[in-house]
Amino acid sequence: MENVLRPLIVIGGSVVLPVVVGWLADVLLRRTDERHHETPLWGLLRRCRVPLQVVLCTALLRGSYRQTKIIEDHSAAIGRMLSLVLIGSTAWLVVRIATAVVESSYTRYAAAHRDPARVRRVRTQVTLIQRVVTAIVGVVAVGAMLLTFPAMQAAGTSLLASAGVLGIVAGVAAQSTLGNLFAGLQIAFGDMVRLGDTVVVDGEWGTVDEITLTFLTVRTWDERRITMPVSYFTSKPFENWSRGGAEMTGTVFFQLDHSAPIPQLREKLHDVLRDCAAWDGRDWGLAVTDTTPNTIQVRALVTAKDADDIWTVRVTVREQLVRWLTERHPYALPKVNTAWAEPTPNGHHPHAVSPEIPRTGRG
Repeated sequence: MENVLRPLIVIGGSVVLPVVVGWLADVLLRRTDERHHETPLWGLLRRCRVPLQVVLCTALLRGSYRQTKIIEDHSAAIGRMLSLVLIGSTAWLVVRIATAVVESSYTRYAAAHRDPARVRRVRTQVTLIQRVVTAIVGVVAVGAMLLTFPAMQAAGTSLLASAGVLGIVAGVAAQSTLGNLFAGLQIAFGDMVRLGDTVVVDGEWGTVDEITLTFLTVRTWDERRITMPVSYFTSKPFENWSRGGAEMTGTVFFQLDHSAPIPQLREKLHDVLRDCAAWDGRDWGLAVTDTTPNTIQVRALVTAKDADDIWTVRVTVREQLVRWLTERHPYALPKVNTAWAEPTPNGHHPHAVSPEIPRTGRG
């Protein structure tokens, strides 16, 4: 009977006790979160319940497994397996706690500051810090797991003795990777580009969708994803339309006839902008910026709160002004002269059109 009860008590206690402790910790964190809504940390820490239970259960089994006196011939292998699980679950718990602390800090900062640029900058830094912590914890956990094997412990001295040579070889082999790693840290804390920024890289316009320690993803206007190494943004010039504020100024150009009614066109532009929800009302204008022998160049200036809205304003202005000119002032649209040249006093046509071209008059 003792051979049956002892394993049941040891294993059952190692499972039931962590479940109870995890449940009590979850209840305590939930009540604390209800009392302190301004601090999201307590609610985020509730995500640590499962890894905490795994850590406690594995630790209890690792310490009391020999008391069960079952499968004694494989006790060493089972003990090593439990050690590996304990190390992995501990790393899982540390990552969950670090993630909760980082997310809580970002949430409180975002709630206290209304500047979108500063919030995006902190979000970028927080994301990269979280990835660095996860990578460090993972490397330490893997190293600790390897050291549980006697062969790895014996090889430790040899590895340390050849660390200098291996470091040089690894540095040369991983030069590009290390360069991207440091470039990622430079982007995070140098405030060069942030999550949500509108950028133009290699002629492609899009929004920064993801930043990691080695690569950056730009989501274009047509839902494509452009992935490039972060070292690109530290070594080559690029346009950041969100730098210093998201507000933007856009232009729309028209090629019109010299007889175009500029004052009426200016009034129509203002009417179109008043009816356009994407226009932020900061500024607008219309001016003749250039002339050619056949046309004039008219520039409409508009503003909006961000890159998406400036695109909407520009296409709206272009469409409605062209329609208005076509319906109300068709003579203002550019034309091509196909009339016969006026004769000279001696009766010759110095610039006569070829007889094969029909005489259609002014188009």
